[in-house]
Amino acid sequence: MSSAQASKIAAEKNLDLVMISPNAKPPVCKIMDYGKYRFEQARREKEKRKNQKIVDTKEVRLSLNIDTHDFNTKLNHALKFISKGDKVKVSIRFRGREMGHPELGTEIMNRFSQACAETAVVEKPPKLEGRNMLMFLAPKPTK
Repeated sequence: MSSAQASKIAAEKNLDLVMISPNAKPPVCKIMDYGKYRFEQARREKEKRKNQKIVDTKEVRLSLNIDTHDFNTKLNHALKFISKGDKVKVSIRFRGREMGHPELGTEIMNRFSQACAETAVVEKPPKLEGRNMLMFLAPKPTK
């Protein structure tokens, strides 16, 4: 039907004529209460935002010559963060001559990821970026 005829029908019913797909041949329109439609849409969006969880990234810094007790303390902190649902960024800063031994940093990172294997998965494996080696751990997905 013509657009004038459609708008006349919409005016009789006290509703709006809303163009659904203007690029179609002929253009497709719908008679509806547009204010109510927008309200419903906003309410659905608000409900979606309320149900989504915000994931934070926490950082745990290790050193190249870390002792076992310090390692376990850092590990416990990381496990606590992961159990709360946060991602963990594990980093090692290489200073001075330590830059000559990146394999030691990789070894510590692998030991850390194996200790977290029950509750976390490695999102990004250890990678040397400048003077820092970074690795990201994420909580294991629940089934």
